[in-house]
Amino acid sequence: MTIPLLPHAIKSLTDKLLSFTHQPQADPIVQVSVDISAIPLMAWLASQSIYPRLYWKGRDTEEEVAAVGCCNDFMFGEDVDDFEMSARYQAQRNLTNNQNVRYYGGVAFDRKHESWSEFGQARFILPRVELRRSGDVFTLLANLNFSENSVEQEIALTLKTIAQLNKAKPLSPPNKVKLMARNDKPNRHRWTELVNKVTHSQFIQQTPKVVLSRQTQLEINEHVDPWTLLACWQGRNPNSFQFGFQFSPERAFISCTPERLYRRRQRELFTEALAGTTVRGLNQEDDEALAKALLTDIKNSHENQLVRQQIVSVLSPLSHYVGAEELPTIFKLSHIQHLHRAIRAELKSEINDFQLIEALHPTPAVGGLPKAAAIHFIRQQEGYARGWYAGACGYFNKHESEFAVAIRSALIEPGRINLFAGAGIVAGSEPDKEWCELENKLATVLSILTEL
Repeated sequence: MTIPLLPHAIKSLTDKLLSFTHQPQADPIVQVSVDISAIPLMAWLASQSIYPRLYWKGRDTEEEVAAVGCCNDFMFGEDVDDFEMSARYQAQRNLTNNQNVRYYGGVAFDRKHESWSEFGQARFILPRVELRRSGDVFTLLANLNFSENSVEQEIALTLKTIAQLNKAKPLSPPNKVKLMARNDKPNRHRWTELVNKVTHSQFIQQTPKVVLSRQTQLEINEHVDPWTLLACWQGRNPNSFQFGFQFSPERAFISCTPERLYRRRQRELFTEALAGTTVRGLNQEDDEALAKALLTDIKNSHENQLVRQQIVSVLSPLSHYVGAEELPTIFKLSHIQHLHRAIRAELKSEINDFQLIEALHPTPAVGGLPKAAAIHFIRQQEGYARGWYAGACGYFNKHESEFAVAIRSALIEPGRINLFAGAGIVAGSEPDKEWCELENKLATVLSILTEL
């Protein structure tokens, strides 16, 4: 069984593309679109053989995007000293006033540390073809970049991509994955050493919080489709961000994360302090008791307050106004619940997205405080390259942007799945309890993998 992408929609899009041959183009980036019948985006994406492939679904919006191919791509490596200036140049040179044109991509956790091949320290692409769902409205879009090629060349490249699109097949029933081996970096002994270092009285006076993390490498005996795994994960935590980037057949990075870095609509910015964690209860009464205990827990409340204070501090120079909730609320996921504070800012007119990423990322919820000292400790002591784990992933254009913090994520490689989880280490943190928190944070994806 296949799910058609209606031929008349393809023809309509093709006709629109061909019409540009006879029209002068004032804007370097042009987008054409047609409305189509409903189609499952994840299934469509998994059926394509064109790379890059990407998926995005916001946490609070009825919007979903699947895209393939690329008509503009900029990537940064470790040799880029001034990320903000370089990224601003690349983005402003190619951005358009069309508010529907979006660049999708991400920024590594630590731009001074090695990252994953193909992903770089930061990479953003303007896809060649997109499928978008907004509520019940489905749209097929094509992007053309006339700053790089002639009109004729861009039209030909776009038509070639459209001709290579496959019809969507339903996602394959998950096959059971046999886990051959597991390797944790750092292992439990090293984890205990690191927590004890961070909580030592002399260290913690200067660096009151470090978010330590762990890479759990699972050796597997067969191929795992990243989009099937992400679809299952999405079903377990629908109130999270879900996204994935696959720049080549070899690697895919997927995430089902609860944490927003920020959302911008013109000059209005929304962000949050999400830190402090406990498990879910076995029943409603137990669940509410755990939530109440989390709200009154000194260690977790202190951790959340540190995050709130830091975000307000870095946003203040960029904003006319910054306001944050004084008291935290509870944000619930399938296996865990967090302390949450909403933060809103009115940005100054000259501030762009790369300045925001530079200021906010990494947040104290994934790095620590002070930022530079915490990241230096992580870089020297943690024992693996985080890459895009705990990085910032999302999209931007001149009018709007949205980025999520890439926690609760997985890097899928041939014969291996890499899972990531972190815990904020502050005064009073205990190694065994923090190790259990890592296990709780991986519980959802591990349960899916054992059922595949």
